Amino acid sequence: MRYSALTDRIGGEGADAWNIHHRALALLKEGRDILLLSVGDPDFDTPRPVVQAAIDSLLAGDTHYSDVRGSLALRQSIARRQTRLSGQPLNANEVIIMPGAQCAVYSVVHCLLDPGDEVIVAEPMYVTYEAVFGACGAKVVPVPVKPQNGFRVQAAEVAARITPRTRALLLNSPHNPSGASLSRSAWEQLAQLCVEHDLWLISDEVYSELLYEGEHVSPASLPGMAGRTATINSLSKSHAMSGWRIGWVIGPQTLANHLANLSLCMVYGLPDFIQNAAQVAIEADLPAVEQMRQAYRQRRDRVCATLEGCAGIRVHKPDGGMFVMIDIRETGLGAQAFAHRLLEDHGVSVLAGEAFGPSAAGHLRLGLVLDSERLEEACRRIARCAVEVLEEATPRSAAGCL
Repeated sequence: MRYSALTDRIGGEGADAWNIHHRALALLKEGRDILLLSVGDPDFDTPRPVVQAAIDSLLAGDTHYSDVRGSLALRQSIARRQTRLSGQPLNANEVIIMPGAQCAVYSVVHCLLDPGDEVIVAEPMYVTYEAVFGACGAKVVPVPVKPQNGFRVQAAEVAARITPRTRALLLNSPHNPSGASLSRSAWEQLAQLCVEHDLWLISDEVYSELLYEGEHVSPASLPGMAGRTATINSLSKSHAMSGWRIGWVIGPQTLANHLANLSLCMVYGLPDFIQNAAQVAIEADLPAVEQMRQAYRQRRDRVCATLEGCAGIRVHKPDGGMFVMIDIRETGLGAQAFAHRLLEDHGVSVLAGEAFGPSAAGHLRLGLVLDSERLEEACRRIARCAVEVLEEATPRSAAGCL
């Protein structure tokens, strides 16, 4: 039977990137000792007051159709939150609720881009971005963010890629996979490009509350940017709510109206009991949220300290997020081959950097999604794997940090 061309545009390398994760899950089911660090799913439980709010809402009968834009109360909470954090004045009509940031990106792209439009994206990029743009027929123009620059995008390199067909930029800070964040001055330079060339900015800020160094700048708050920025966020990472599928888009009201029309024919609203729980997550004083943030920071520091000085390994210390990029180029083995060997022989599952783009070749992305002790054990296994590879190439040159 025949399938649409869409199936090709949403498949390919982005979908294949998860094969090693699926293999790791299969080995776990077989009873193997696998340290699963290949997906950014928080290992913490959702804070109990949030869970209780969902239970109370279910018992109250909040199980019917909801407003396709999202509940007014939740949109008001998000608007107040964004204003408090960024200084950007907002009202609820500029917010729309989506089932997670992934759906939010997909929906925004379909409301902003036509087939043939170009969108500049920092590369390495989150693995689903390319398929999202492919789904609407837009052309991704990657702007490499090199390891030697700390994986930070340079405004001059973005400017060099703007053409008459450029319609938008998509950037996320802190960045996935590297954890690099953009400074205010960098955002100001990028904002100037958007204004000068009449471009949309899609700002993926899902790791904004997991920033350990510097300040988070929401670019929609900069002069001239509120009317041309779609700000995307969620509770998946900050509140350990990845399975709840709750995210949002902040943008000009006309964009919100278009997104509501798309939601009407695609999603038809999120369950009210999830939205009521999300409102508690946003408004309540939840010590668990700060405890999670500090735990991620401590895990980052533990991983970087454990791998420091290990043979064949260099570590990029991230500003934020829940991942660490590990440079294994000195081993001489490609990241994909290294990741497969690491899983099969040492029981550690990570993603190869090539899954995110050629600028991350020779790197591994390690998720900070286990406790510090097991992360340290994972690092020891990574170091052993690197030493083995080095010894096979030059037996007398390898020295470990085992």
